Amino acid sequence: MNQETFDFETQGGAGGPGGQSPSGDALTLAQYAQQAYLEYALSVVKGRALPAYSDGQKPVQRRILFTMERMGLVFSGTSGAKAVKSARVVGDVLGKYHPHGDQAAYDALVRMAQDFSQRYPLVDGQGNFGSRDGDGAAAMRYTEARLSPYARLLLDELDMGTVDFQPNYDGSFEEPRELPARLPFVLLNGASGIAVGMATEVPSHNLREVAEAAVLLLKRPDASDDELFDKIKGPDYPGGGQLISSADEIRAAYNSGRGSLKLRARWKIEDLARGQWQLVVTELPHGVSTQKVLEEIEELTNPKVKTGKKTVTAEQLQLKGSVLAVLDKARDESNKDAKVRLVFEPKSRAVEQQELINTLLAHTSLETSASMNLTMVGDDGRPMPKTLRKILTEWIGFRLNTVTRRTQHRLDKVRDRIHILEGRHQILLHIDEVIALIRNSDEPKPALIETFKLSERQAEDILEIRLRQLARLEFIKIEQELKQLREEAGKLEEILGNPSVLRRTVIKEIEADHKQYGDDRRTLILEDKRAVAEVRIVDEPVTVVVSLKGWVRALKGHEVDPAALAFKSGDSLYGVFPCRSVDPLVVLGTNGRAYSVPVSALPGGRGDGQPITTLIELESGSQIAHYFAGAATQRLVLAGTGGFGLVAEVGDLVGRQKAGKSFLSLEGEERPLPPAVVPAGAVAGVQVACLTVGGRLLTFAIDELKHQPKGGRGLTLIDLDAKDLLLSVAAFTTQLLVSGTARGGKPKDEMLKGVSLAAFAGKRAKKGKPADVMQKPLRLITG
Repeated sequence: MNQETFDFETQGGAGGPGGQSPSGDALTLAQYAQQAYLEYALSVVKGRALPAYSDGQKPVQRRILFTMERMGLVFSGTSGAKAVKSARVVGDVLGKYHPHGDQAAYDALVRMAQDFSQRYPLVDGQGNFGSRDGDGAAAMRYTEARLSPYARLLLDELDMGTVDFQPNYDGSFEEPRELPARLPFVLLNGASGIAVGMATEVPSHNLREVAEAAVLLLKRPDASDDELFDKIKGPDYPGGGQLISSADEIRAAYNSGRGSLKLRARWKIEDLARGQWQLVVTELPHGVSTQKVLEEIEELTNPKVKTGKKTVTAEQLQLKGSVLAVLDKARDESNKDAKVRLVFEPKSRAVEQQELINTLLAHTSLETSASMNLTMVGDDGRPMPKTLRKILTEWIGFRLNTVTRRTQHRLDKVRDRIHILEGRHQILLHIDEVIALIRNSDEPKPALIETFKLSERQAEDILEIRLRQLARLEFIKIEQELKQLREEAGKLEEILGNPSVLRRTVIKEIEADHKQYGDDRRTLILEDKRAVAEVRIVDEPVTVVVSLKGWVRALKGHEVDPAALAFKSGDSLYGVFPCRSVDPLVVLGTNGRAYSVPVSALPGGRGDGQPITTLIELESGSQIAHYFAGAATQRLVLAGTGGFGLVAEVGDLVGRQKAGKSFLSLEGEERPLPPAVVPAGAVAGVQVACLTVGGRLLTFAIDELKHQPKGGRGLTLIDLDAKDLLLSVAAFTTQLLVSGTARGGKPKDEMLKGVSLAAFAGKRAKKGKPADVMQKPLRLITG
């Protein structure tokens, strides 16, 4: 088969018969695959995964609601239609409008009935429709369903000419392209879905707030963002909870269409006998279940060995100890009276309440994040993220068009009725002549039209009229109905002819729905910082021991004799670092990435320690270059073999993630040099020494370098020749030790100070001078 073209003559293709494009040209395999995949992607995006801005429904949801409405399962007045088996609804949906899997359609129906999934459920489900703990719904043959009162906001105007209809998949039925939503349901119930190349995560909102915001923009389209966000302060999730993101963070998410919101559970403290107390969680963040929280507690208190590890890590043991120090028991007491009731008993009544709360929030899903992605199919038919203002503005345009179409549809019906009644009114004034004409004429219809100047529609109605409708009382009714219809027609014409009246009509209807269906906000919005559980660590002197093969351990005290340390066969000492137990161990990778591990998390005792690779997630393709342990405020000079360097504090290199963070920028084959410790307590007079592979030495004041807390490439330390490299860097005050080899290869150390050291002084980025003190200098050591 030719790689360039692909013969579709026997198969047909995405571009048309024979694998041709619409213009008739042959398609390459790449073009065919691209076009076919694009069609598939668009089908998924617009036909399955994303909601419409107009009614907030995906196609399957819209078809379920339409099917149930046509089945008569509509809430009416104070009572509703009798619920029917869900299997019957699903069968009609699949057979008439949605020829896909029955389970997928039933899952969509179930979600529309779950009050913990949708803020305003559109389906009233009877039977087991699942739980927020992840329990599935009963089979569709066991459950029953009907439409909820909220569905009227979507379906009441369906047959009033408000929306277009389209043929179903086989052309035997018609279905609406969209539902005439009286409120923006895309915000009320939100939406969640994953398409091809895009996803959506629209949170639910409070009906009252959304209605007030829509009225605001209807009255004043140029209302400021402050006024708009004064109406909609943030999402309102079905399960309540607390939104702790700041107002600025919430606004930024609404203004960009994307963001992440911080959610937290809500709780209360219940006092028990003899000074005892317990923490009771009554509301959970959206998407979090009681089962999930209890599983997280179990994992914390009984940690399992992670994949690829041989034992439980020190971090897991530390977390276990911190949780068990404050928590005794956790149980789920949720029932029909209390949808969420998670009880946590403290280890003792002496445990501080806030300490238990912070521990649980920091280590479980009682505090979590929820993404916001306001992607939907807009009024132009294109799927894209939208701002809150754009969503409301587009929906208002849709609603104004819907009310215009509804008004025109009603006006057409009113005018048709007036036309009929005017014909009846005229013949009742000449009833005897009409009767005589009909009795004596072979073709009464043309005769009526000619004699009384009637239309064909009026003449047809008169010929079909019943005798009882010729009574005097009927004449009075016709006059009364005509009067009412003409008044209604005048009002309808005013709505169609005056945009201000149209807007006032829409506002009035939104306010009526606001009053009838609105409810109080469930999610509390109260800004707060993320909970951080303080791990109590005894601040004591320790010595971090690192081997050449990367085994690390922390020994108590600073009186550690390196010569007495034992290592695995084939391994030896890299270095010892006297520090404190509250300090971090910093690891530099060959790619300049910085990793950090708390010294308190390092194993102690007399063993060989633990491989550093089990405590960090080393980036693929890189290796460990150097280590350092010390106080977070300790200054270091970091440099690479390319001759660039910077000043940073140990705390600058510390990160939250095991994967570390990019810090020292290196190019090509450059490698990081061992960190040079800046002498502690030195206020002035600190110098930086640079030694190259070619034996050149340069010293300059450390003030010529910049403190770069976020890392980077730094500044030029020494001017290198084309093939030369930076070999070693040191920071010193009065003297400097140069270590290397003398003639004959014997090790030699030379102390430089005074005049001998001053000979190498210069400005940063200069070439320096040859270090002739020995045959081959190897490294610099602070004197």
